[in-house]
Amino acid sequence: MADPTNHNQAGEVAPSTVDKQAPSVAEEHAPSTDSPEATDIPTANAPDPKAANPEDNPNAAKPAASPKREKPAAAAKAAKGEKPAAAEATEEKPAAAKAAKKEKAPSVEDKPFVEFIEQDYLPALQKAIAQKGVQDLQVSFAKQKMPITGFESAEECWQIIGSWSEIGKRQFNLYFPDEDIQGKKGFSCNEGKKPSTLESFLIDERKITLDLLVYGLVQRLDGQKWLGRN
Repeated sequence: MADPTNHNQAGEVAPSTVDKQAPSVAEEHAPSTDSPEATDIPTANAPDPKAANPEDNPNAAKPAASPKREKPAAAAKAAKGEKPAAAEATEEKPAAAKAAKKEKAPSVEDKPFVEFIEQDYLPALQKAIAQKGVQDLQVSFAKQKMPITGFESAEECWQIIGSWSEIGKRQFNLYFPDEDIQGKKGFSCNEGKKPSTLESFLIDERKITLDLLVYGLVQRLDGQKWLGRN
């Protein structure tokens, strides 16, 4: 006869082994009531960090960045205490620019006034006027009184005197009262008579150059109809 204690009473259902194990499984994975603690039970909302795509899942573990490696040549220079080629080239550029600036020759206009007139301006002026058909031009450079009526009491100033005998004696004077090509300049001309008018010369130009001084005087003489076929 079987032991009545091994059988449930009539009308009662014996619990399954799953029900008996459920409490122990729940207790094992359930957090304690003392402090909040994350469990290792996967949920429907949290993706598996190992299975999810790192680009789509913010919880996915990201691979550690590999350290940058220097190029063999750069690493060898760094080990020897030498500078990379790019740094050397950058430092060489300012030095080369300074050297080029120092080697640049000063312009003829920077010469002392008298030296500039005698060495550069007079030869260039004679050549330009000769190209206009005047072959007997005589040019001098002197510091003297202005040969203009009404300026007898004025101080002496540097002036260029040019003359030729074609169709009577023609003479022009270019005055530099400031002894500076960038300063005030005057002009006068005559044909066998004493000039009576002193004109301003190249007063609207901000910077005077050798070419501008030659061109301005040739244009003024051409306007006087003294050059070419005039």
